[in-house]
Amino acid sequence: MQVVETQRLELRRLRLEDAPFILRLLNEPAFLRYVGDKKVRNLDDARDYLATGPIDSYERNGFGLYLVVEKVSGAAIGICGLIRRQALEDVDVGFALLPRFRRRGYASEAAAAVIDHAKTTLGLSRIVAVTQADNAGSIRTLEKLGMRFERRVRLTEDDVELELFATP
Repeated sequence: MQVVETQRLELRRLRLEDAPFILRLLNEPAFLRYVGDKKVRNLDDARDYLATGPIDSYERNGFGLYLVVEKVSGAAIGICGLIRRQALEDVDVGFALLPRFRRRGYASEAAAAVIDHAKTTLGLSRIVAVTQADNAGSIRTLEKLGMRFERRVRLTEDDVELELFATP
């Protein structure tokens, strides 16, 4: 089910059939370093991640992470979407792309479309994002979206400190 479309991208709900792509993306070195180890080691783990994460979020919240597809090639290039975290008052926008699709403006294009969808369709007035302080690429993307640093947060007591950015 397509959720949003941009000039170069289509974002649709993730399905169990996307497990091979999720297995690959969640084990990319940058994903493991900046997002974290989701313990997805095989296709069964990937299907479980999808079922209990994004797919469950669609049912509970009406939104979640979406598969990002490059229109011209039809290739799955990453994920982008909205996450409701217990540790945050506001909904969080998140994104991750395969290495060969970074630095092309795809992350900001996808995230801008998701934020617009969140505000116009879902009625959310404020969106936040969290990232590690040394994730320069992610910070550049958030600033390009007009988001501004607000404060440092921890999603769990023993988690690393993250920087929280918010829409104006």
